[in-house]
Amino acid sequence: MKKILIIEDDGALRGELCILLKNAGYDTVCITDFHSVPEQMKAISADLVLLDISLPNINGETLLHDFRKISDTPVIMLTSRTAEIDEVLSMSYGADDYIIKPYNPTILLLRISAVLKRSAKASTVQMYHNAEVNTCKGSLVRNDEEQILTKNEMIIFQLLLDRQGEIVTRDELITALWDNDEFVSDNALSVNISRLRAKLAELGFPDAIETRKKQGYVLK
Repeated sequence: MKKILIIEDDGALRGELCILLKNAGYDTVCITDFHSVPEQMKAISADLVLLDISLPNINGETLLHDFRKISDTPVIMLTSRTAEIDEVLSMSYGADDYIIKPYNPTILLLRISAVLKRSAKASTVQMYHNAEVNTCKGSLVRNDEEQILTKNEMIIFQLLLDRQGEIVTRDELITALWDNDEFVSDNALSVNISRLRAKLAELGFPDAIETRKKQGYVLK
């Protein structure tokens, strides 16, 4: 049974989420003490985290940013904010998905299932030039230097690697990211591509991803 950690300060909504997820067959753990959230996140071994942006004592985006330094556990952001900048910032900090409240329960469950499905793929090791690619861990290793990719960055890189030298369109990348042709976020894709390029550059591949205007991207 997959364990989902709920970090939501609205008691009524937290209770609804707990019931929804338990009825869907998930084990749930809820944080109710918001004075030590980072420590609790580290201590609780969850398969996925539902994280509200607006929390007492700490900002959810800051919490996500710090959590990503120590864990690649999938995180779905929950928020009532509708500003595009919040979605872009959350994605840039490593969120695997972003859902605006009030949410559709069925859609939320589908998003959770999709994220867990991606994170549970069997481990495979491939090579990109002289770098080792671990798709399960989400890491690239070259000359003893390691770069950890977020789930979304790994999905993008895997698709580009599988079709290395070929053009991969933005629509194909978005579909691979969200498992849903109806959910389109160009900004989120651009942010993830930018982060992936930076990590590849740090490994010594500064021009790894080439942009083909009005076509897509090519991994060289």
